[in-house]
Amino acid sequence: MTSDEGPEQLALVPSASPARQRAAKPAPAAAPLLPVARVVVDSGLAHLDRFFDYLVPEQLAVSAVPGCRVKVRFAGRLVDGYVVERVERSDHDGRLGFLAKVVSPEAVLTPEVLRLARAVADRYAGALGDVLRLAVPPRHARAEKVVGTPSDAPLPIGSVEGWQTYVHGLTFVASLRAGERPRGWLTAVPGPDPARLVAEAVLATLGSGRGSVVCVPDARDVARWDAVFTEILGEGRHVVLTAAQQPEARYRSFLAAARGDVRVVLGTRGAAFAPVRDLGLVAMWDDGDDLFAEPRAPYPHAREVLLLRSTQQDTALLIGGYARTAEGQSLIESGWCTELAAEQRTRRRAWPRLAVTDGSTAGSSPVRLPHEAFRAIRSAEGSVLVQVPRRGYRDSLSCQTCREPARCTTCQGPLGQPSASAPVACRWCGRTASPWACPHCHGTRLRSPVVGALRTAEEFARAFPELEVVTSGGASILSDLPAGRRLVLATPGAEPHVEGGYDVVMLLDTWLMMAREDVRVDEESHRRWFNALALARPGGRAVAVGDAQTLQALVRADPAGFAARELAARAETHLPPTARLATVDGPDDVLAALAERAWTPHTEVLGPVPVDQRSPDAGQRLILRAPRREGAALAAALAAVAAERSAAKQPGLRVQVDPPTF
Repeated sequence: MTSDEGPEQLALVPSASPARQRAAKPAPAAAPLLPVARVVVDSGLAHLDRFFDYLVPEQLAVSAVPGCRVKVRFAGRLVDGYVVERVERSDHDGRLGFLAKVVSPEAVLTPEVLRLARAVADRYAGALGDVLRLAVPPRHARAEKVVGTPSDAPLPIGSVEGWQTYVHGLTFVASLRAGERPRGWLTAVPGPDPARLVAEAVLATLGSGRGSVVCVPDARDVARWDAVFTEILGEGRHVVLTAAQQPEARYRSFLAAARGDVRVVLGTRGAAFAPVRDLGLVAMWDDGDDLFAEPRAPYPHAREVLLLRSTQQDTALLIGGYARTAEGQSLIESGWCTELAAEQRTRRRAWPRLAVTDGSTAGSSPVRLPHEAFRAIRSAEGSVLVQVPRRGYRDSLSCQTCREPARCTTCQGPLGQPSASAPVACRWCGRTASPWACPHCHGTRLRSPVVGALRTAEEFARAFPELEVVTSGGASILSDLPAGRRLVLATPGAEPHVEGGYDVVMLLDTWLMMAREDVRVDEESHRRWFNALALARPGGRAVAVGDAQTLQALVRADPAGFAARELAARAETHLPPTARLATVDGPDDVLAALAERAWTPHTEVLGPVPVDQRSPDAGQRLILRAPRREGAALAAALAAVAAERSAAKQPGLRVQVDPPTF
């Protein structure tokens, strides 16, 4: 073996040590041929994204089962891998190396999950090994010693009362119970608990002898849904699978599904890959939540993973939320799935009555805290929820006289104040700015154009000293609260549930929610607003401070209509889901060359442009936009570029297909 042999040869040829030479010595002609294990190797190299064949020593013949973890020698190193299958002989003409070790005989990689991981890698222009790291949690030896027992108690009868609210709802659940594979997109209304609705669908699927995978955004949702699932399904029929679990608990839940001890897995985005046997239903709640977007390569979205899985394994599908995404609207309009929605009269009655105001009166300018907001709080008999887009105190400051942004005299960074007792200081270098004087007009007074939840809570506490004022957001997110008269200020997504619902829900600074530079800003803002309004009690009220024209979907309680308009706008601008879009981040010279490359017949190349317009040193980005029908070809071309650079030992590029924000 020469020193310039590539990883392909090194992976298949044993090391030159005498011990390994003896181990790799060809068997006598009379001896039977050793079996071959086909292995997916975690090489981390894009150009080696394929299976490799290894001989199975006699001492590992029993334990090296398909799906188990193994150690193999690859490029002179001992690396991890999974046995994909056992074959009698290899198609490779050269000599084969031996499996070095079976880490565990537990079959943790099922054929269905392997096929799904391959499809996800192809969809997102990634490597199979990267997807498998997301799909299979790290091993925990102690968890493997725990022997689970499937529940033998009879299934509960269940109730489908909540599904009566929705057109086609009862038919959908009946189809699941009959063993059919319906696909539904649920646009929920306040009232019936969505956790109970999904749990009843899961119970109907269990009644047909099939399992389910259910994904929710975060660990707080998992905890709330776990209690509901236990109540409706009974003890021992489901497991929780999240990244927030301790390693042993997470791996134990994973094994319970892989061994067939349970047929229902409830978790966050990683649960989309759970190895549930006899899978009959995949479900997701609030698919527009950005927590479903994986931050690690190849950056898959859990919704797309479940859609691929439903297609591959021919399962039923249930995705829902109080709002509706453009992706959901696209699938409904195409006829691929059925719309599960309430009738207009029922929908209008279920949502709280919303009043929109900008606080202006005749001859006055709009104000942030209008009189309508104070009147609504004073008249509330129960808890009041105030949604504020930002958590901080005074994150940005400007001159009270000339309105110019206040800047640090040392580094020109923005000034801010993290709390009432903290001094005004630079958010970049941390230097205090006291005393401060405006370099433009020499004024000495500061104002805050953007006020966070903490400062807003301080203002409300002074205005309503008789009320308990609490905040939720950032590192201190409140759990569910008992009924009572209080004022809750929360950032989007951190709103605690209150027993019986909120008497009043208030949406502040809606203009600030819409001010972000993001192609999905309208959709994301409406999703957060609808989720907050859904926390109101039956017959509750709501106040939104903002522009009435912008908030018409909230006034009409019409998330479906908003989604249809959003999808039409995406189609006009050739953005996902009506088209496939990919971003490639890397050095200027590399992206300039890629801009001249032939991708697909109708791919539009945009850029290169700075990743962050405010920071030229952040690097460059190339944007590729292709028709949806050419999405697979574009992903394959991007994977080929990654393989070329990997083979040439060049630094990798950051490739993201259909990024959630750009």
